[in-house]
Amino acid sequence: MQLKQYYLACLSQASYLILDEKTKTAAVVDPQRDIDQYTRDAADAGCQIKHVFLTHFHADFLAGHIELRDKVGATIHLGRRADAEFAVNKVKDGDRIEFGDVRLQILETPGHTPEGISILVFDLAKSTSEPFAVLTGDTLFIGDVGRPDLLASIGVTADELADMLYDSLTNKLVTLPDATLVYPAHGAGSMCGKSLSKETVSTIGEQKKFNYALQPMSRAEFKQLVTAEQPEAPSYFVHDAMLNRQERPNLEGTLTKSLKSMSLNEVISQRDQGAQLLDVRSALDFAGAHLAGSLNIDLQGKYATWCGTMLEHERPIVVIAESGNEPEAVMRLGRIGFDNVVGFLQDGMSALREHQEFIRQIDRITAVALSEQRAADLPPQIVDVRSEKEWNSGHIAGSVNIPLNHLRERATELAPDRPIVVHCEGGYRSAIAASLLAQLGHSQVQDLAGGFKAWSASQLPTETNAMAASTS
Repeated sequence: MQLKQYYLACLSQASYLILDEKTKTAAVVDPQRDIDQYTRDAADAGCQIKHVFLTHFHADFLAGHIELRDKVGATIHLGRRADAEFAVNKVKDGDRIEFGDVRLQILETPGHTPEGISILVFDLAKSTSEPFAVLTGDTLFIGDVGRPDLLASIGVTADELADMLYDSLTNKLVTLPDATLVYPAHGAGSMCGKSLSKETVSTIGEQKKFNYALQPMSRAEFKQLVTAEQPEAPSYFVHDAMLNRQERPNLEGTLTKSLKSMSLNEVISQRDQGAQLLDVRSALDFAGAHLAGSLNIDLQGKYATWCGTMLEHERPIVVIAESGNEPEAVMRLGRIGFDNVVGFLQDGMSALREHQEFIRQIDRITAVALSEQRAADLPPQIVDVRSEKEWNSGHIAGSVNIPLNHLRERATELAPDRPIVVHCEGGYRSAIAASLLAQLGHSQVQDLAGGFKAWSASQLPTETNAMAASTS
C-alpha cells in the first residue's frame, strides 16, 4: 500500500491518493478539480483509479469527483446522508472497500456537515485490526476541528451540527489507537476552522494531547468553544457547496471555453457591458499601469480565496495577465467553481501601448510619508482593510477599519473628495482594496507600501482598540 498526500497551499487543501501494488488499483480522496497529478502518479505506478471519495460536500473549493468519473470512470463514494444529483455509492459506518493490501473502512463523522465521513486506511500487509491512518476530512484538523456554523447544508442548524461533531469526536475518532496517523482535508489558512496547524499530518495520540477541542469537557462547553470567534466565511462558500452536489461540466471543457484571446476593443466592450476585468499581475505592476476599471488580485497569493470573495460568479470575467499566465489564472478560478471566464486580453498590457487613454495608475506611499501627511490640514482618510480582530490588536491612530470583504458595500462611508490611503498587514489585500476603490470612482487613492508591518517597523505610533476606546 502507498498513501500520498497532495497539499494545495493557496487553498490550504489536502487530497490523497491510495495505491495498491498487487491489484494495480487506486483511490483518490477529496481531489482538487485539476486531476492530472492523480492520474499521472497512478499511471506511473501502473495503477487505475477506480474509486473517488468525498468526505463531505466541500464549501471552499470545487472537488474533482466529476472530472475523475469522466476521465477514468471512477466510482464516486459519499456518506449515506449525501444528496447528490449524480450517481453515487452511498457508504455508512463499517462499510469496507478492499483491494489487495488496502482496506478503506468508513466512519460516519457528521458535524462539519451532516454527510461527513472519515476513512480508516488499513495496510493489510501489516495489520488487519489496527488502522494505519484515518482521513478525517473536515471533522478533525491538526490543532482544530471543523466548524459547525458553515451553512453548507440545508435544514440543519449549527447547534445540531455541533452536537453531531461532539459525538463524532468523542465516540469515534478519539477512540482510535493513539498511533493512528491523522490526515485532514485542510491546514492553516483554511476558513473551515479557526486555528488550524501548519502541520499536515499528526496522530490521534498527539491530537488528544494538544488539540484544544479534544480536551475533556462537557457537551455544552464544547459547543460554546467551537462556535466562538470563527472567521467570517467567504461569500462563495455556499455557491461551491451547492455545486459540489450537482451534475456539472468538467474542468477540461470549461478551460476550452474560457481560454479565448480577446482584442482590446473586445475587452473594453465586455467591460462596458458589465464584465469583470481581473488583473492578476503583481501589485507593483498594476499600480504602475492598468486598464481602467480592472480589479487587481495577484496570482501569487491567496488568489482563489480572494477571487471568490471579491468577484461575482454570475457576471462574465475577463483576465489580464502576464503572457503565459492566463491558463493558470483561469484554472485556479475553475478550482472554486468560477467557470464564467469569457477570455483574456491578448498580449496583456502590451495591447495598451498605443492607447494611453485607457491606462490608469495607483500611487504608493511610504509609512514615513504617510506619517507626515497625517499632520496636514486635510489629512488623508486611512482605511485599514484587515479583519476586525487584526485591527483591534494594533492599528494606526485615526484609521477606520473596513475589512476587505466588506469594502464594496461600505465604500460610501468614505468621503469622495478626500485622499484615501489603504493598507493591510503586508500589502496583498490593500492592493485589491485600492483597485476596488479606484474602480468605484475614488480618484485619490494611495496604497501604503509594506502595510502595517512597514508602519510598525518604522517605529511610528500605533494603538489598540482598547486604547482607542479609553481616549474617546
